[in-house]
Amino acid sequence: MTDIVKQLAAALSADQVLTDDATRDSRRHDYWMRSWLADHQDNKNPSPLCVVQPHTTQEVSDVVKLCRKTGTALVPFGLGSGVCGGVQTSADQVLLDMGKMTNMVSLDETNLLVTFQAGRNGLEAENMVAEKGFTIGHWPQSIAVSSVGGWVATRASGQFSTANGNIEDIIYTIEAVLPDGTIINTGKGPRAAAGPDLRHILLGSEGTMGVITQVTFKILRKAEKVAHTAYHIADIPKGFDFQREILQSGWRPPVMRQYDALETKRNFPDQAKDDVGMLIMVHEGPTSRVDAELAAIQKIATEYSLEEADTEAVSRWLDQRNHVPTWTEFLDNGIILDTVEISANWDRIGDVYDAAIAAIKEMPNMLNASAHSSHGYANGLNLYFTFAGRPEESADMAKVYDAGWKAIMEATAAQGGSVAHHHGIGRVRKNYLEHDLGAGGIGLLRALKAALDPDNLMNPGVLLPDA
Repeated sequence: MTDIVKQLAAALSADQVLTDDATRDSRRHDYWMRSWLADHQDNKNPSPLCVVQPHTTQEVSDVVKLCRKTGTALVPFGLGSGVCGGVQTSADQVLLDMGKMTNMVSLDETNLLVTFQAGRNGLEAENMVAEKGFTIGHWPQSIAVSSVGGWVATRASGQFSTANGNIEDIIYTIEAVLPDGTIINTGKGPRAAAGPDLRHILLGSEGTMGVITQVTFKILRKAEKVAHTAYHIADIPKGFDFQREILQSGWRPPVMRQYDALETKRNFPDQAKDDVGMLIMVHEGPTSRVDAELAAIQKIATEYSLEEADTEAVSRWLDQRNHVPTWTEFLDNGIILDTVEISANWDRIGDVYDAAIAAIKEMPNMLNASAHSSHGYANGLNLYFTFAGRPEESADMAKVYDAGWKAIMEATAAQGGSVAHHHGIGRVRKNYLEHDLGAGGIGLLRALKAALDPDNLMNPGVLLPDA
């Protein structure tokens, strides 16, 4: 047993510092396709030195201080649902498993706030507040397999974000342990002008600026009325314009998802028409507001000459929306694939779609190039691309994967879009981050990291571009 493992066991307890092969192996990486491909090709990254499972914020602080004192790298781990390579261990690192920190600390029904320790499973958290008639309103596809701390660390977005906001809108305060072991709590009051908003140092930091230990969310009362609408979209730009008109008119359906023809056929085979896409929407809130929204959107749809679709498509999506595919079933068939989410302003989103789809189709051995929008704003739209390829040689699967990402990232950047919407940066996007932040922004991010973590011990290899 190495010295750091002994010190950790002494500081916590022996049963909180795990060194068995099965535990260490199960936390070597997250759900990034590139890591699963490496496993599939028997090129696994090493297991961590040990897995530490703290129960309290103070124990997290103790672990961080010991790792800093001994110069040991520390990798925070929520539930491992990240898809960008935010977790990938080496044999000399300590993995900090937050999975034992799951308490609901408080539920404040007067101020509509709920506080959880960071390791709480997202769906469990939602169900706990739902029992009292509330919702967190944050519904990432990974809700059943992700942690509330992971939502913050990756700057996540949920499926109902168009009305409810993204994680930065839902967060109230964040408790965290900085790289020197200092415990901080960022924020007090419903709004403050107490200098820069320190929450944003931790939002999207992916374990590089500290360890998120506790999260307070704003919650919402359960909606009085829920309704569904759907429209056939024969022309993608017209669908984008339809969404823009809805949002810029002040309406906020929490769910607005526009699928191109290929994705419509794949997701809604019973409702699909040849070469025609679909837009589905969920409307919820006070009855009078939902009724007004439905009437207004129907009027806009008439102005755009859109044909209504069967709302069974919305029900189908709601039933299947949180299904997370198993990468193995594709890899076993020689298929490499991924989903890539970006965003752009309204005057650029159509060009981003065209350029990225064209770039994917130009690649050899591609089986799929498609997209849907899933998060709308008054100023622009998100797109979610899916690419899939089957190279002739399995040894080329990694090259095809990297080329697919490169095609989408560069096409998006060339058309003026943002290369990341809600999955974070991890390892897969870090060398494209300059497209969004510029050289000056990358320099500022490096300076912030160096000030907080001068020895680069907190989740090294993530977020910051390669030197």
